[in-house]
Amino acid sequence: NAGSPALRPVERSADCFLQLIAQVQEVSLDGLETYVPLLSMSQNLAKLAQRIDFNQSSDSDEDGPERESREPWGKPEPEEDEGTVKFQPSLWPWDSVRNNLRSALTEMCVLHDVLSVLKDKKYMALDPVSQDPALTKTPQVFQLISKKKSLATAAQLLLKGAEKLTKSLAENQEQRRQRDFNSELLRLRSQWKLRKVGHKILGDLSYRSAGSLFPHHGTFEVIKNTDIDLDKKVPDDYCPLNVQIPSDLEGSAYIKVSIQKQSADIGDLGTVSLFRRQPKAKPGSQMWHLKLEAAQNVLLCKEIFAQLSREAVQIKSQIPHIVVKNQIISQPFPGLQLSISLCHSTGEKKSQRASPDKSKPDDHLYVLEHNLHQLIREVHTMPHPASSPFGHKRLRLAGPMAYDKAEISSLQQSEGLLEKIIKQAKHIFLRSRTARTIDSLASRIEDPQIQAHWSNINSVYESSVKVLITSQGYEQICKSIQLQLNIGVEQIRVVHRDGRVITLSHQEQELQDFLLSQMSQHQVHAVQQLAKVMGWHVLSFSNHVGLGPIESIGNASAITVASPSGEHAISVRNGPESGCKVLVQFPRNQAKELPKSDAVQDARWTHLRGPYREVHCGRMEGRNFVYKMELLMAALSPCP
Repeated sequence: NAGSPALRPVERSADCFLQLIAQVQEVSLDGLETYVPLLSMSQNLAKLAQRIDFNQSSDSDEDGPERESREPWGKPEPEEDEGTVKFQPSLWPWDSVRNNLRSALTEMCVLHDVLSVLKDKKYMALDPVSQDPALTKTPQVFQLISKKKSLATAAQLLLKGAEKLTKSLAENQEQRRQRDFNSELLRLRSQWKLRKVGHKILGDLSYRSAGSLFPHHGTFEVIKNTDIDLDKKVPDDYCPLNVQIPSDLEGSAYIKVSIQKQSADIGDLGTVSLFRRQPKAKPGSQMWHLKLEAAQNVLLCKEIFAQLSREAVQIKSQIPHIVVKNQIISQPFPGLQLSISLCHSTGEKKSQRASPDKSKPDDHLYVLEHNLHQLIREVHTMPHPASSPFGHKRLRLAGPMAYDKAEISSLQQSEGLLEKIIKQAKHIFLRSRTARTIDSLASRIEDPQIQAHWSNINSVYESSVKVLITSQGYEQICKSIQLQLNIGVEQIRVVHRDGRVITLSHQEQELQDFLLSQMSQHQVHAVQQLAKVMGWHVLSFSNHVGLGPIESIGNASAITVASPSGEHAISVRNGPESGCKVLVQFPRNQAKELPKSDAVQDARWTHLRGPYREVHCGRMEGRNFVYKMELLMAALSPCP
C-alpha cells in the first residue's frame, strides 16, 4: 500500500539521499528526471580555490567575533543549499599553503623593520665601547678560581666513591672467600669421606670401606686457608681450602718390581713401577685433590708391601725369601732373582737422588704391570652381607660331616699375592727365554727356516706360540714339521702335528736341542715329499737311525729313494750335529772303477746298481738343500 504510514519515512530518506548525491537538472513530462553531472577532481579543486580569501589577516590578537566574521570557513554559508558539503579547516587541502604564506609575510615584515632600524639612526645608534686592559684580566682569574673549586669538588666526590667501592670490594671478596670455602668443602665432600669431630673436619684416606684391614688410621684434617693478605692481589692458583695429612703419608711412593737374570744369555728382563704417579697437576684440579691422591697412593703402597712381606715370611720354599727393610728378594729359578721394593720419597731432592737413571722403553714389562694391577685390585674385596653365603660350598658340610683340621685346611687353601707374583715372574721369564732361543736359532741357521707365530690371546700363566720349520720356495710341499709350544710356569708342553705331546723343563738347552733335532728331521721329510712330487720311489725311511756315528743331540734320520727307472738311488742321512750326507748309487755298467768279473758273464747283471758315491753338496748350485736335491733328482731322471 503506497499510502500506508509505515512506508513514508522510507521514501523521505531515499529522497534526501538522492538530493545529497546529485541535483536534479530537469524533469520531463513523462516524469523522467535529469541530474546535474558530478564534478571531477580538477573541477572540484578549482571550485575550492575560488573560496580562498588572501586579504584575511593572520593577527592572533583579534577578537573572537571579528575573526569569525572574517573567516569564511568557520561556518557554512547560509546561501548554500542543504546538499553542499561542509568543509573543516583541518581537512581543507589549501590550509598548509595559507599558513606558509602567512608565516612568510610575517618574516618579511620583521626583516623590513630590522633593516629600517639599522639604516635610520633615529631609532638606535650602535657605537664601539673602549675596553680597559686591566679589567680584562680580572675575569680570567675568577674563571681559574671557579674551575679550581669545581675540580676540587669533583675530586672529593670521586675519592669518596672510590673509598666506597674499595670497601664494598673487600666485603665482596671476604664473602666470596667464605662462599668459595663452602663450595670447595662441598666438592671435597663429594669425593672423600668427611666427618666433623668437635670443631675439626676430618677425612678418611684408608680402604677400610673396601674391606682393607691395614691398621693405619689414614685420617686427614680440612683447614681454612687464611695465609693470603686481603690488600694484595689474589693469585690465580689460590684455594680457600687446604688439607693436612699425616707426616708418614707425605711425598710419593711406588712399588718397584724387577726381574734380573744373572747369566749372560738373557740378562735383566725388565722393571715395573706400580702406582707411580707424575707430580704434574692436571688443568682444573686443586692442590688438595693432588695432595690427597698422593697420600692415598702412599698408604696403598705401604699396605700392599706389608702384605707381601707377611706372605714372604709365611711361605715355605726351597730357597727362602729374604725381607730386608723395604725390599723382598726371591729366586723363582736358579740364577733368576725377583726383587720387590717399596720406594718412598718425601721431597724432590730425595726422589731425584733415588732414581737418577730413567729406564728405557724396551726395559718395561707392560704385560706384567697390567697383571699386577689386577692382582692388587683383587686384594680389596668388598665385605659380604651377613645373609649371603661365601667361601667354599663344602665348608657347609664341615660340621655335619665332622671334618678334621687337615680336611678343613685343604678346603681353605688359596694362593697369596706374593705367590701369584712369583708365578707370573716365572712365566714371563720362561716366555722370554723361549722367544730368545727361537730367535737365536732363526738368525744362526738359514736352512731350514724357522718361523714363530705368537698368539695375542694368552692367559696370565700360559702363552702359546706356533713354530713352523720350512724351506724357502717349498712351503707348500714341506709342511710336516708344525709345533705348538704351550709355555706354562715351570715347563713347556710341545704338541706335534700328529698329536704327540712332549714336556720340556725350564732349561734352555732342552728346548734348543729339541728344535735342532726337529730341523734335522725336516730335511729328510722334505726329501720324502720332493720324491713323491718328482715321481721317485721311497725305498726306506727312518727318523731314528741306529747305524753310523752317535749323535749327542737326538738321533739321525735317513731316507733312500730310487729313480722311476730304478737305475739310480739316492740315500740321505741327516743328523743334528753331524750334518747332512748325500750318497748316489749308479748302475754297474756306468761304474768305471769296478773290475770285470769272470764269474758273472750274463749281461743282465750289469744293470744292477753298483757302490755308492758321496755328493759334495757344498759345491752344488742352489739356495737351499731341497733345491739342490731337486736338481740332483732331475739330473738322474731319464729324459722322456
